Amino acid sequence: MVEIESHSNYHVATIMIAEANMEQADLFKHALITELDSGRKQIVISFEKVQYIDSSFLGALVAALKHALANGGDLAVYGLNENILNLFEMIRMDKVFKVFQTLPTLYSGGWVA
Repeated sequence: MVEIESHSNYHVATIMIAEANMEQADLFKHALITELDSGRKQIVISFEKVQYIDSSFLGALVAALKHALANGGDLAVYGLNENILNLFEMIRMDKVFKVFQTLPTLYSGGWVA
């Protein structure tokens, strides 16, 4: 469901499913929290393979972000298709998450595209 790729000071979690829905939401949340708890504090999540996302999966994403922030980490997202980006903007998730079109890089000052 999620593949992790390590970079020098951050990690990329690629969602490997086309439909991110209620059936995968808990598994996704658990996978991200496990990564965060293992010391991978800075994770950017790739939505490049995702075509559809529902509210349960969005809830899991928010829960993972809360866990990251409470433990000194951070999450960002990139590669959202037009429909998912529009949804993020409509429900103002783009104000909660750092959203990038391409893979960002983490510098001491934060994420940069």
